[in-house]
Amino acid sequence: MPMSPSPELAARIEAAQQAVLAQTELFHREFGRCQSQWKADGSRVTAVDLAISENIVAELRRQFPTDDYFSEELAHTGGPIPRRARFSWVLDPIDGTNNYAMGIAHCAISVGLLEEGRPTYGVVYDLARRKLIRGGPGLGVFDGDKPARVRPDAPGLEMLLGFHSPYDKKHANEAAELVRNFKIRGLGSSTLHLAYVAVGILGGTVDHNVRIWDIAAAVALCLGGGGEVRFLNGEQFPLQQFDLGMRRIFYVAGNAAVCARLQELVGPDSMIGG
Repeated sequence: MPMSPSPELAARIEAAQQAVLAQTELFHREFGRCQSQWKADGSRVTAVDLAISENIVAELRRQFPTDDYFSEELAHTGGPIPRRARFSWVLDPIDGTNNYAMGIAHCAISVGLLEEGRPTYGVVYDLARRKLIRGGPGLGVFDGDKPARVRPDAPGLEMLLGFHSPYDKKHANEAAELVRNFKIRGLGSSTLHLAYVAVGILGGTVDHNVRIWDIAAAVALCLGGGGEVRFLNGEQFPLQQFDLGMRRIFYVAGNAAVCARLQELVGPDSMIGG
């Protein structure tokens, strides 16, 4: 049975859901219409990314002024920012901005809440399915209004697996192994790959090209759904600092058996991770 959150956590959970839902009208209205530009790191950004980031942070900060706030679209251009508060928020205003700008519906608003640097609750709005996915460790996970779980299936040829696409050439052997062992889905949103594992749409996911804001919310969701997230190039939590220039994260996720199989196929010992 899911436990009851503390009053401090419950207030933040409710506020996060309302803050995300308040942005969905803008999110849908500008879908496939907004102008975009390219950032120095090669990622795309739109005015909607910036507006959603500013709006959500402003609303949460109004209610919880002593919390830490970290966003992919943070105006800060200096070095890493240390985490200081008990509660911190990690925001990706639009995960899948390439899809969003081009009118491909696999994109999401992602808000992760950390307590003492550990994923505690995630709120993800899935534009394609018009659903709010929410949950966290010990609190369960909900796909819209329905309780959901990570799939219990054993890994096999019929299992759907999320995999980052396009992939770096150095991961070609990895991709070939995954194609031989799973049915691959590349949605263009790392947040949705992991959130879909949490609610049982995908059986697992592998990604070598994400940063903390892409997955902070969805890690909480996956753990809330009874799954595992295994980091293959260094543990990411508890988060000690937020760094826009951080290195890419390499991880696998699913149930325990799926994670074990994925580690066999793509783990560091296979010499195709990084």
